[in-house]
Amino acid sequence: MDDTASEERLTSGEPTQTPGSWSDDGQWLAYSETHPATGGDIWALPTGGDRTPRVVVRTPSDERHPRLSPDGRWLAYASNESGRNEVLVQSFPEPGGRTQLSTSGGIEPVWSRDGRELFYLNGDAMMAVEIRTSPTFTVSAPRMLFEGRYVPSPNAVASYDVSADGQRSLRVQPMHPDPPTDQIQVGLNWFEELKRLVPMQ
Repeated sequence: MDDTASEERLTSGEPTQTPGSWSDDGQWLAYSETHPATGGDIWALPTGGDRTPRVVVRTPSDERHPRLSPDGRWLAYASNESGRNEVLVQSFPEPGGRTQLSTSGGIEPVWSRDGRELFYLNGDAMMAVEIRTSPTFTVSAPRMLFEGRYVPSPNAVASYDVSADGQRSLRVQPMHPDPPTDQIQVGLNWFEELKRLVPMQ
């Protein structure tokens, strides 16, 4: 481990920028940027060449949670273009046709390590779809894996991750403290009651 490296700023500009994911080969960083006119947009930064960021998805709607596939050929993200957040996939780095994966809402897509499955959240439910990219891009109907109350992401970064074999996920579950006391009981004439229960000698 090299602990001598210093911080390096990768992008510049006033809009809020949030990292989404690196490509497995380290050649691309996908991130979201909030612009006053267009809301959330998705950009990609190449780590080689002139390292000029390029816009990947920019519409009047909000696009967030960019996630690159393990082979670097596909980009998954969430968009509210339909009126609610849904998970879509399009080719990368060159843009192509978009395919909507979720059917009743979705955010925070995460690819399986082999790229054959994509997970996402729909409310309290963890969802998954199976994906084939050859000979054409096809996707199965979504299925629910489980549901429960977990801590949501405070920004455009996924609030969970999936193990390499796709069989387990890691999420943060909120702690439920004891409910606050909303009643106070007051005992009157308690000394007389004490004398009745414990006669004085």
